[in-house]
Order: sequence, then C-alpha cells, then structure tokens
Amino acid sequence: MNDALRKLSTFYVQYLAAKRRGPTDNAHPHINKFVVFAKIFKLQLTFFHLLPLLVVEIGEIEMKVTESRHPTKYWHAIDHDRIQCDLCPRFCKLKEGQRGLCFIRKNLQGAVVLTSYGRSSGFCIDPIEKKPLNHFYPGSSVLSFGTAGCNLACKFCQNWDMSKSREMDTLMDQASPGAIARTAAEHGCRSVAYTYNDPVIFHEYAIDTALACREQGIKSVAVTAGYINPEPRQEFFAVMDAANVDLKSFNEEFYHKLTGAHLQPVLETLEYIHHETDCWLELTTLLIPGENDTDEELHAMSQWVVEHLGPDVPMHFSAFHPDWKMMDTPPTPPATLTRARSIAMQNGIHHAFTGNVHDEDGESTYCHSCGSRLIGRDWYVITDWKLTADGCCPECGEKCAGVFEAEPGAWGAKRQPVMIAEP
Repeated sequence: MNDALRKLSTFYVQYLAAKRRGPTDNAHPHINKFVVFAKIFKLQLTFFHLLPLLVVEIGEIEMKVTESRHPTKYWHAIDHDRIQCDLCPRFCKLKEGQRGLCFIRKNLQGAVVLTSYGRSSGFCIDPIEKKPLNHFYPGSSVLSFGTAGCNLACKFCQNWDMSKSREMDTLMDQASPGAIARTAAEHGCRSVAYTYNDPVIFHEYAIDTALACREQGIKSVAVTAGYINPEPRQEFFAVMDAANVDLKSFNEEFYHKLTGAHLQPVLETLEYIHHETDCWLELTTLLIPGENDTDEELHAMSQWVVEHLGPDVPMHFSAFHPDWKMMDTPPTPPATLTRARSIAMQNGIHHAFTGNVHDEDGESTYCHSCGSRLIGRDWYVITDWKLTADGCCPECGEKCAGVFEAEPGAWGAKRQPVMIAEP
C-alpha cells in the first residue's frame, strides 16, 4: 500500500503542476490516471478531497527525488556549524540542512546549494508588455518561466502560489539552460523572461540560461524586486538586457511591515542598473489602497526617479487585487492609477503607464515633446505605431527612449504554455 500511495501522490502532484501550467485540459490525463489508480486500490473517493491537505508531505516525497544540489559561491562560514548566504541583504545564517527565507538556497554539507537549478514552475510565451516592458521590443513574444520561493515576504503577493511555495510539485518542469534558449529560438521569441518569482534567488540558473540565450541571439529579461547584494548584482545584471524592477513603495515602513525587507538596497540596485549597465530599465509600483498611494509618496517617488535615474525611465502603476494575506484590502480604483500617472508626469517622467486595468490612454506611449501618440495599446495589443525606423517622433523628431526595431512585433495578447523537451 505504501507504493500505491506513493504512485497516487505522484499522479496528484503531476495533476497540480499541469493545472498550474495552463488550460485545465492539460491536467486531464494526470487526473484520469489518479482516478483510475484510486479505483484499482479501492480507495474511497473522499481521499481525493483529503489530498490537498497532504500536499506538503507529498512535496517532501517529490523533493527527495527532484531537488538539485547546484553549487553557489555567495556565502561564507561564520562559525563551526553555520554559514551565511551573501546573495541578498537578508544574510540568512544557516545550520546544516536549513534553507534560507527564499526556500531554494540550502546549507548542504557546509555550503550553500541551489535546489531548483534546472527546474521550473512552467514555461509560457507571453507578450513582452505583460512583464511589463513597454519600451523593449514592443509587440514581441517572450518565453517566461520561474521557479519557487522568494527572498521577500510580501503580504500582498500576486503570485503567491509560486513565490510562497514550499512544495517541489511546483517545479515539475525540467529544462537545462540550453534547452530553454533553443525553445525560445524555435518559437520565434525575441527574449526570455525570468519571472513569476524573483530570479535573483535562482541566480546561477538565470545567469547560465542568459548566457545560453546570447548564443542563440535571444535577449534576457529580469522581473525582480531588486533585493540583491552588490557583488552578485554585478554578475547578474551583466547578462540581462532588460529589467522591470518592482519599486514597491517609497517608504521604509512599508517595506519593513509589508515585505520584510528594506528600501535602500532596492534604490541602490536601481541606480546601479541605470548608471553601470547597458540593461534597459522600467519600474513598476503596485498601488495598494491606504498603503502606498498618497500624493505625497507618489510625488517623492517620481521626483527621486527623475533626479537619480532620469526622466526616460518608464514608470508603471498597477492595480492591486486582494490576495495572499491582504484579502480584506479593496482593489485599487482606476482613478488612483490615473492620478499616479499624472503626478509622475508632472514631476518630469516622460513615460508613465497604468496597468492591470483597461485604459488605452494610460497604456499608450506619447511623445514627451509634442504629445503625439507614438504607440497605441489596447491591453497587450499594439493598435498604433508611429515611431520612425530610428525610434523618433514623426511629428517633431524627438527621440523616444527605449529599445525598438523598425516595426513592432505581432504577438498580440496570446498566452501559450509550452513544454520543453531535452535533446
């Protein structure tokens, strides 16, 4: 019976993973195997309803089989039985077998290893605007993937099923860096995005994948909170071509209370990316009612961006929806996003956008000099393209900051889950 339960657990884990990856139809083969197997062993159907309660235990079974032990270098010993992870400003101090807050970095035999190398929560081709990146190859497709865990503890997390996961069933998809790069090229993707959870925590896997992508002519995109220490930050962003960084607030109390982190390291990352690398940078702030949406904070944030990063760094203001540990907080009113966009532009930001709401005016790109619409957007669809071949306004000749080609991509709003097969 133990073998039967193990196989039953495996089928259920496969079902969960398939369900997370995309349309429910993808999960049917796995749930069918589960039901058939349950009948063979005369298990009551109620067992199916109890299985979610056993997910952690099932995840532990899978973990023993699937977790990697990839070596890392950003750590040091601090006493006879502990080591310190130096990847991010948390500086987790770990005894043998302990994991950092991120969950996927672990003390194994006196060294920090990455347990999610080569494993993913799933792969999907998205529009680049979904990252969101509005001035980096607009209209193009991007192969997106993530792993599990996160080095922040955001109570409002909108991807909590992956970033807060402590279950290895989340990482049922396997792919080497080379396989990811080849798949992106085969599907005509302009770039690969390290997203869904923060890629700084799967630092080695992301860097190796970015290097493999460069060999295929594929760009790399990081979607990150920017909570990383200087030395690993330098190595990480040296191989990234674009980044959207979550500037979650411009208030230290917010960072401490709602993310368990600090603001200053994020600001340092933003300045480093913009001034020390060739990585294209855009910012996103999820506006949460009553937490980070006052005029005073929005003015301070946008003024800092103009002063320290310049007016050409696009800012995205996105709508919050109740999730994770903030289910009682109301959704962001669209008017709040419009107000934030207006404040940013008043303070000199050339390109400010609204997100997670339908707002064609707030989603579109306008010339900061003459006001002409340069790129029209309806959600993730490019509806208008007026940029010249060299990225300028056709009316006044002003240069529009960004990474553009002569024509936009035509991927549209499609979201296409993909399976990656190793050669």
